[in-house]
Amino acid sequence: MNAPWKSGSAGTRDPFSAYICDDLSLDVVRSVCDDMGWAQEKANKGGLRNAVQSLSVAASPQILLVDLSESGDPINDINSLAEVCEPGTMVIAMGQVNDVRLYRDLMMSGLHDYLLKPISSDMLRDAISHAQTALNAPRIDDGAADKPHVSVAVIGTRGGVGASTIASSLAWIYSERMGQLTGFLDLDVHFGTGALALDLEPGRGLADAIDNPGRIDGLFIERAMIKGNEKLSILSAESPIGSPILSDGSAFYQLQEEFKAAFENTVIDLPRGMLIAYPHLLNEVNMIVIVCEMSLASARDAIRLLAWFRSNAPQCQVLVVANKVQNAATEVSRKDFETSIERPLDLVLPFDSKSTVQAARAGKALVEGAKSSKVATGIVSMVDMIKDATVVETGAEAEGKDGKKKKSSMLGGLGSMLSKKK
Repeated sequence: MNAPWKSGSAGTRDPFSAYICDDLSLDVVRSVCDDMGWAQEKANKGGLRNAVQSLSVAASPQILLVDLSESGDPINDINSLAEVCEPGTMVIAMGQVNDVRLYRDLMMSGLHDYLLKPISSDMLRDAISHAQTALNAPRIDDGAADKPHVSVAVIGTRGGVGASTIASSLAWIYSERMGQLTGFLDLDVHFGTGALALDLEPGRGLADAIDNPGRIDGLFIERAMIKGNEKLSILSAESPIGSPILSDGSAFYQLQEEFKAAFENTVIDLPRGMLIAYPHLLNEVNMIVIVCEMSLASARDAIRLLAWFRSNAPQCQVLVVANKVQNAATEVSRKDFETSIERPLDLVLPFDSKSTVQAARAGKALVEGAKSSKVATGIVSMVDMIKDATVVETGAEAEGKDGKKKKSSMLGGLGSMLSKKK
């Protein structure tokens, strides 16, 4: 509902409409309409369901006020309203239920504001004023034609190396510290932790997108995503283990296209297994972050992934990040690891269980929950590395820098390591 609003449509849409259940609130709304210079007939008797029926056959106003007092299931009813509302409509709801969880769920469903009854004229005027400000605020999309979209895919060589932790931290940095509109796409449909890391319920957005790829558009994205902060939107799922992914991949392609249109940055938590069935996932990606551990198995899989990326995603820049490194207790030394993958590690993050636990207990991204830790500082520096690589380099230059094919076998380094191990 609160999708990017285009000023060109303002002339064909009413500035305000309201659907109110009780006479006392209706009188307040009509009084404010007089003050704003709007006709009192714009305030109608009847609640949310009346609004859905009316807007299904009429154009949506710029600002819509709906009463939830007679709604038995406000969330589903708001979703029904979203089906008939045009993108750009600012929806303000009022109701009698004073519940924080309901408020959060309503905000995640796309509402601009929620007012607790009984309402006053001043309260309503303030809410309308804020909605008008949001409508008239300059949109980033208006002047962002020359600003390239940056898409970062984070892939772990093994389970448990911390790829999801790094992905959620990158998304948080882009949105909170850099102030950029960021979409976080967690493609681990069954076991994803993107929303969990930020103490949020994942919702069914991603599962619905996979089941109904034809419905994916800007409005669907707006309704399906949950808010991590003012500029961070998350699309994830927690599908039943017995429900396999039944998709030809068109949903993932469409999601990436919509993310590219709606956000300045996209961060994808990409399980390595998804590359097998859906290799096209990297077609629109600028930067790949391979997260590994200092072990033989991780070195082997890093070699295989790097080779696969060179063949299937040559346009991508690649960063190799070693995570949870304990200098005194590594299975493979840094020198041997770098020899085996035939390139240096771009970043080494230390093992810091205390900071990780601290952030998890607080329900915050690692870089927020443990700001002063070395691992958080390292992830912040990773953002600068990504920025430098994606701005300065082109896809062809990237292949020359970190993907240059060498005559020696990539498995040779790993073979010598295995010999040492024996």
